[in-house]
Amino acid sequence: MIRLASSARACAVALALVTCLASGQAGAARAYVSNEDDGTVSIIDTQRLESVETIAVGKRPRGLVLSRDGGQLYVVVSGLPKCPPPLTDAQCAKMPRDPKADGVVIVDTAAMKVSRVLKGVTDPERAELSADQRTLFVTNEDAARVSVIDIAHGKVVATVPVGHEPEGVRLSPNGQWLLVTSESDNNIAVIDAAGRKVLHTVLVGTRPRDVAFSPDSSSAYVTGEGDASVYRVALPSGAPATQLVQLRPEARPMGILLDAPRERLYVSTGRGGTLAALNLGDGKLVKEVPIGARPWGIALSPDGRRIVTANGTSHDVSVLDTDTLAVVGKVTVGKGPWGVVIGP
Repeated sequence: MIRLASSARACAVALALVTCLASGQAGAARAYVSNEDDGTVSIIDTQRLESVETIAVGKRPRGLVLSRDGGQLYVVVSGLPKCPPPLTDAQCAKMPRDPKADGVVIVDTAAMKVSRVLKGVTDPERAELSADQRTLFVTNEDAARVSVIDIAHGKVVATVPVGHEPEGVRLSPNGQWLLVTSESDNNIAVIDAAGRKVLHTVLVGTRPRDVAFSPDSSSAYVTGEGDASVYRVALPSGAPATQLVQLRPEARPMGILLDAPRERLYVSTGRGGTLAALNLGDGKLVKEVPIGARPWGIALSPDGRRIVTANGTSHDVSVLDTDTLAVVGKVTVGKGPWGVVIGP
């Protein structure tokens, strides 16, 4: 009886520990959302579906990237005014800008406050971390180049010329290829991340926005906002891209994710107001889910169970279940949510 009781107590303790750990892991998942129009980042608990903190970071925060351990959040900020359609390029050029506001803000996620600001960039839009987490690659939208920043020393150590209006920048899982989308030129640059030079330029859809990689780094998938497309690019060959998907004309593909276990691509459709789930093999539409006004940034939780989208003109984020492809909740954030990342 004593042995049984001891065993029972041990099991109870073990069960409580497992439950506690599971609960802690679930509760630890955070989404970080850049709010372009009010200069803040919202921090969201993705389990409780609530905002836990708002941090002021600077003008026009857009791209976000999170360190592997979740300790450092890099937020791209720009002093160039927002210039949406129907304003022309000539009209935009006359708008006042604040070059001193350009930079990459580093947020200490434990303290939930800004720790440093990296300078030397111009109208930055997106950022990506190198495989060793020591270097940032930042797209400079108005200068048609990528800045390479040594994080420890806070210095730009190289620049890589790319196509006009570079936006999306993503590093392949193997750490070798950096892909940069150029909105005006309808192409992507395939860059040798270590050598910091362009290997190939590949034409894709109209106004390419974002990139997702296959787990083995042999392929990339690129959204085309202007022609409602998703293109597949073979890496690192530089061979002509092939169109995988043609979405409905009203869709404006923006962010893209690859869910390898489910063999799906997830695409936010901007002014289309939906999330499109696509079969990875043939590109067929699995389901299209209404999620909010102008969804842009999109992120997948580490366990693959939830998707979070930043809905730009409804000023909220949507949280979806990847099994049911249903919206499980929405969280109000700041004005003009643009980008989103998820981590511990």
